[in-house]
Order: sequence, then C-alpha cells, then structure tokens
Amino acid sequence: MHNHRHSLECILPEHMLEQIATKGSDAQKQMAMDNINVVYQLRAERAMRASLADLFAPTMPRAADGGKERIVYDVKRGTSLPGAAVRREGDPASADAAVNEAYDGSGITYDLYKEVYGRNSINNNAMRLDSSVHYRTGYDNAFWDGKQMVYGDGDENLPAEDRLFNRFTIAIDIIGHELTHGVTQFEAKLVYSQQPGALNEHMSDVFGSLVKQYQSRQTAAEADWIIGAGLFTPNVNGVGIRTMKAPGSAYDDPVIGKDPQPAHMKDYVNTASDNGGVHINSGIPNHAFYRAAMEIGGYAWEKAGMVWYATLRDKLGENSNFQQCADLTHQTAGELFGSGSLEQQAVKNGWAGVGITIGGETPEPKGCLEATLRFIGAAPS
Repeated sequence: MHNHRHSLECILPEHMLEQIATKGSDAQKQMAMDNINVVYQLRAERAMRASLADLFAPTMPRAADGGKERIVYDVKRGTSLPGAAVRREGDPASADAAVNEAYDGSGITYDLYKEVYGRNSINNNAMRLDSSVHYRTGYDNAFWDGKQMVYGDGDENLPAEDRLFNRFTIAIDIIGHELTHGVTQFEAKLVYSQQPGALNEHMSDVFGSLVKQYQSRQTAAEADWIIGAGLFTPNVNGVGIRTMKAPGSAYDDPVIGKDPQPAHMKDYVNTASDNGGVHINSGIPNHAFYRAAMEIGGYAWEKAGMVWYATLRDKLGENSNFQQCADLTHQTAGELFGSGSLEQQAVKNGWAGVGITIGGETPEPKGCLEATLRFIGAAPS
C-alpha cells in the first residue's frame, strides 16, 4: 500500500517520465525506465524509514550556532547519502557548478523564510541545510528525503541529441520548491494524495517561485512565474516544467508530451496516477495565487506570500482541500491586512478566477463519479 503520509516528493512528475518511456528514443526510454524504477525504490525506502521514524523520532541536523548552516555533499554518482562533504558554511565557492548552486539556492531559500517570514530554517528550529549533488548517473530528478535535499545531474550520460534535462540544481525555484516540502512536513503535513497532495505541491511551487523572485528582486509583474526554467535542454519544446501564469502551456513536446495542468476547476483532472494528480491539479491553486499576487502588485513575497505562509503555518491541516485553502487564505488576508482590504479582495478574486467561491461548496470536479466508478471497475472505461 502506498504511504501517502511519507511519500517521496520529486520535482519531476512521473507522468513526464512515463511519456518519455513511451515516446522517446531507445536511449531516452531506457533513461526514463531507470528513473521510474529509482522513484519506486526510493519511495519504498522512505516509507520503511518513516514507519521506523514513527517509533523513533528522527533527529534533524541542527546548525551549530542556531543560525544559517549549509553543507553540500558529493555523492560522486553513487547512491549512498549524504556523500562526502565538499562545501561548508562560509567556504569559498567550489569549481563545481552544482555544488555552488545547491549552496546558494538553499541559502536564498533560508533567507526568504528568515528575513520575510521570521522562520528559522525549514523546521523553524535552526535545522542545518544539507544538500547532496551528483546523485546516481543520469538521474533526472531532485527530491527532499525528509531530512535533506538530493539532486541528480540530468541526462549527462546520453548523447547530445538525446539529452532532455540539464542538472537539477540549475533552477533556484526547484531548490526552493523541494525545501518547502520540508516546511510543509513540519507545518500542515498535507497528505501527498488528491487535493491535499496537490496543495502540498502548490505550496512548494508558490515558495519556489517566490525564492526566485526574492533573489532577483522582481515584482509580481516582472516575474516569469515559470517553475524550472533552464531545466530543459534545447531539444525540448518548453519553457519549464510548470507555469503558474498559464497552467497547461509550459511545454508541448513530441517526447515529453503536453503540459497537463488545468487552470480552472472545470478542467480538474481525475486520475489514479500521480497520487491522484498532485502535480497536475496543483495548477488550479497555483493560478489562484498568481492572480491574487498580480492584483495586489509589488513584491509577491511581501503580501500574497505572507498570506499563504501564515495559512500553511497556522491553519491548513493534513487533509485540507482546495475549498478550505481558499477560505483560509481569505480569512488570513483579512486578519493580516483588514477585512475588505485590497489584499483580501485580491485573494477572493484570485480563487474566483479558478472557479472557487469563498465560503462556497467544494466544487464537484466534473466526471468525478464516473472516474471513481471506472477506477473501481464499476463503469466502462
């Protein structure tokens, strides 16, 4: 049975790997199958570790001085984590780009949470930020394993014409995204399935994008709102793995397929794969956040981000759905900025723009009953 409470949260959705395994060249198909197998293997290991952790609370590495402390490890294309420490807090830059990107990206993520939201690291208790780079050979993913970050190098081992992915440290929003899975783990603990799982992915996309905007000091209007820009090689027809501005338009490629994200509840995708569509339906709340942030204007991390952070920290529960997230962000905006304020109205309008009315009934996704019956074998497919 899949353990949704301690699932492995990878940046690259399985549906993308499945497309490559079906439509790619022989080398690409083999790479995708290998990566899918690694996900299953890691997931089983994580579930086993997590059930042990339920008995023995895992100790999180803590910063020696109670502040910011980063260590980057090199796994040297092996599988044994964390690997050899190659850069510690305050060390000069390495000659290795992946090491520096992991170091800088985790540092900026720490800074956003500390300087803007007053949070002391991922667990709010001075957790040390450990990152491992060069994980396996040809590993097309990055993940948070419950205690640290792990990054693959993409398709470095394939011929140039077959390469689809660059190294996974290349995009700072991927780093912010994965570290935010850690924040969610210590706060709302959103179960990694169906709408709670899509909200888990959504929170990671929100703060991943805000980390990138914070680093570049971009306003909401200046930001690209793309998750994973730079991750695709020129062989792929796409700008990134998701877009919060226009879900469904991030990529359209003969090998990796077409971006399946909906931007509105009327297009909600009912699926048994991807843990019930966690990487797919996250497009709906993502677009709601984008709309709210654009309406508020200025730096999105200051007001829209504050509303979402306070909601994640104080209000969401492990089984929260989209309607509850909408109602709670609206309530939080009123508490932070005043009832009827521009900020609260923007949050309301943001959710309305994706088909969710504040205080309304949870919209019944179209075809939900049929999909459920089909899934249990009670309706023709």
